[in-house]
Amino acid sequence: MEMDWGLEHKFCRMGDDLVVHDGAVIEGYASLFGDPDRGGDIVASGAYAASLKRLANEGRAVKMLWQHDPGQPIGVWDEVREDARGLYVKGRLLDGVERAREAAALIAAGAIDGLSIGYRTVKAVKDDKGRRLLQELELWEVSLVTFPMLPSARVGAKGDALCDTDLRELAAAFEGARREMAQT
Repeated sequence: MEMDWGLEHKFCRMGDDLVVHDGAVIEGYASLFGDPDRGGDIVASGAYAASLKRLANEGRAVKMLWQHDPGQPIGVWDEVREDARGLYVKGRLLDGVERAREAAALIAAGAIDGLSIGYRTVKAVKDDKGRRLLQELELWEVSLVTFPMLPSARVGAKGDALCDTDLRELAAAFEGARREMAQT
C-alpha cells in the first residue's frame, strides 16, 4: 500500500551544474532560489534552513530516491546545504544497489537529467502575479528523475574518460539484456 505523506515535488533539470565523478559521486543543485518553476512556484532563499537544522539536530538525513519512490533508495546525500544560489547536494550512488547502477548508466547516456525535491510547504505567500513564494519548506528527499520542472537548474554527467566509457558499456549491456529478455 502506497503511503500519501502529502509531499509536494519540485524538479530541476540537470545541466553543467550536476557532476558525476567516478561513476558514483553526484554533486550539484537540486533547487535554485528565485527561479519560477513550470508550476509558477518560486523557492525563497533560506527556505530550507530550518528543515536542514532540524534534520541535523535529530541525526537524520535527506534521502536519495529514484523517481520519488520511497521503496527505491539508490544512494546517500553526504552533503545537503543552502548557499546563495540554492540547495546544493553532494552524494553517492550505491554500487551495491542495482537501480543505482542503472541510474549511473542512464545519467552517463543522457537519458536521465533531472533532480527533484520532495517536501512539505511550511510557509508560503502569493506574490503580485499569483505565484507561490515558498518561504519555508520541510525537505524530505532529493530524487533522480526523468522529467524536471525547473528548467534553469541544468545538469550534465561528467567524469573522467575511463569512467564515461565504463558507464556507456554498462548502459549498452543493460540494453542488450533487455533486448534478449524481450525475445524470449
